[in-house]
Amino acid sequence: MRDIRTLIRDKKLVSGDVLPSEAALATELDVSRTIAREALRGLAALRILEVGNGRRARVAAADADALSMILDHTVYTGQLSIQQILDVRRTLELRTASLAALRRSDAEARELLDVVGQMFEALEENAPETIMELDIRFHEIIARASGNALYSILVDSFRVITRQTWAIGWRSRATYENRQENIRCHERIATAILAQDPGRAEAAIGEHFDSAVTVLLRAGVT
Repeated sequence: MRDIRTLIRDKKLVSGDVLPSEAALATELDVSRTIAREALRGLAALRILEVGNGRRARVAAADADALSMILDHTVYTGQLSIQQILDVRRTLELRTASLAALRRSDAEARELLDVVGQMFEALEENAPETIMELDIRFHEIIARASGNALYSILVDSFRVITRQTWAIGWRSRATYENRQENIRCHERIATAILAQDPGRAEAAIGEHFDSAVTVLLRAGVT
């Protein structure tokens, strides 16, 4: 696996480029085809390569899947707590909101406001799962608007944790008014980013995370 990664660097391959065939890799790296095949599968599991039946391996585009699996594993095995994850996420998203306010495109600003509008509509329809998916999308748009692809990968990786805890927060915000206020907090973040006001965007998203932490602590999530 290490040798294949070295080969990718030496050949200056980029996302989407095709690697040599399994047989050619085995010859070049002086290993059996079985070892070459297992190495390719291992790199595919890490999302470094894309491997499909009947197709040669390609260099994969960076995504959050591998990191997401690690976060999921560390939480389920007690190596990290939900609150520790939230602490790191809060720190990252203060920065992404600030950068998004400075760098966002008009389309991204409109998309954020559109998502907020859909959240309000879903609240009226009592559709919490729809709101959860919109909430995840909202934060991922902000990360993308920051202009730094690494922030997108990191924030996207948190979706697995969000799906574990979101319903707890929803139940804890038991009244319509509390749930509406949570969406209004998203609206304040979106309007600050639209206004290209990094200070206000950072303050609004800090308020959002402080509320989320408090709600989960009250529900016994540590």
